[in-house]
Amino acid sequence: MTIRVVAKNYVKPEKVQEFMDLCKNLVEATLKEEGCIEYGLYQELGNSGILTFLEEWKDEKSLDEHLNSNHFREIFPLFSEYLEKETEVNVYRKTL
Repeated sequence: MTIRVVAKNYVKPEKVQEFMDLCKNLVEATLKEEGCIEYGLYQELGNSGILTFLEEWKDEKSLDEHLNSNHFREIFPLFSEYLEKETEVNVYRKTL
């Protein structure tokens, strides 16, 4: 069964463009991963400071491999300087 991840980031207003620039390489590299079905960064319409990764993975193993990939491990720790609060991450398994 596929896995979906919703990772919501609350970015400081003055850091939104820098955050998106930082994420560009992460998105490009992740889309090349074998188990990645979909991976993108979306900006909330009503609040430009809320940037959310919407992800779909073939299975849990693929997600684990992503979380241990060099590009993720290099970029994710840099997020904290751009955020107003900790990223909210929810992981879902498709049931129907």
